Amino acid sequence: MIAVVQRASQASVASEGSVCGSLTTPTGLCVLLGVERTDTVELAKRCAEKLAKLRIFDDPAGKMNLSVLDVGGSALVVSQFTLVADTSGGNRPSFIGAAQPEVAEPLVETVVEQLRSLGVPTETGRFRTAMQVSLVNDGPTTIILKL
Repeated sequence: MIAVVQRASQASVASEGSVCGSLTTPTGLCVLLGVERTDTVELAKRCAEKLAKLRIFDDPAGKMNLSVLDVGGSALVVSQFTLVADTSGGNRPSFIGAAQPEVAEPLVETVVEQLRSLGVPTETGRFRTAMQVSLVNDGPTTIILKL
């Protein structure tokens, strides 16, 4: 599982001409999530736990010491299989390592549901559609998690 995590002051995702998910608070996480063939439900739960507790928000002293839970933020999780691309064999990406949609979708939903159960209000895009993600990356702060 690969997650590109961006600290954001605004984020939304549109599909088929309308916004289908956004941050519901003035600050939060925009998460682009790639699911690999070998990923499991346990790994998806661990990913959500890591996202909820990742300390990338500033404390009063200006140090990255607070999590999205600590700041009362929300999350926007967008499935993105292209994160699993392998370009080692040439210039055209191979997506052979990406989980099939019928495997990936429930794992993305597991991450989303686990985040919600941990207390992080979470919205999503629409699986298997073309989406447009808009965000204001705060910092900018971007972390790549490889689980």
